[in-house]
Amino acid sequence: MPPAASTPAYRRLNVEERRSQLLDAALSLFAHRAPEEVSLDDVAEAAGVSRPLVYRYFPGGKQQLYEAALRSAADELRQCFDEPREGPLLPRLARALDRYLGFVDQHDAGFSALLQGGSVVETSRTTAIVDGVRRAAAVHILSHLGVADPGPRLRMTVRMWITAVEAASLIWLDEDKQPPLDELRDWLVEQFGAVLSVTARRDPQTAALVEGLAADG
Repeated sequence: MPPAASTPAYRRLNVEERRSQLLDAALSLFAHRAPEEVSLDDVAEAAGVSRPLVYRYFPGGKQQLYEAALRSAADELRQCFDEPREGPLLPRLARALDRYLGFVDQHDAGFSALLQGGSVVETSRTTAIVDGVRRAAAVHILSHLGVADPGPRLRMTVRMWITAVEAASLIWLDEDKQPPLDELRDWLVEQFGAVLSVTARRDPQTAALVEGLAADG
């Protein structure tokens, strides 16, 4: 008998590979639809597997899968601010923002559902995951500023700016991704310098940082 026509061989994935495949499929769906609009059947179809297999890896159902996908997205966002502490501060910040805004661009309308809450599947755990991203970003930025013991005004300034970056990202999506990403990045970097300058009028610690940035530039 002639040999049968070759067909793509099914490759058995190990536990971590299969879990990663399912999370990638879920993130892709959550990136363009609100979590409440995504079913386990949708995830199974996107991953090319059966619904029971999705349940095997996420026995808690869609809530567990959503939280796991959110953690995966949060891990990626945390890494955006993990920039080598070399060279002037503001160019470092610009490179970190390039990665952050690239994530927003890639995940499009799902950025709000993934990281800003407002979903029916939002819980205290998902809120904590999102807040963890903000806190990690603040830690990275303060580290880049070279401040071992930041005072309350400086901490508040950095956290306020991170909130402004999130808000700007959402508005940018709402405004059909205008202005262009590089302009948005530069604008946000300039805003960081501006808010530091305002705080410097009331805080000697921040004033010393602003002087250092001026010398850097």
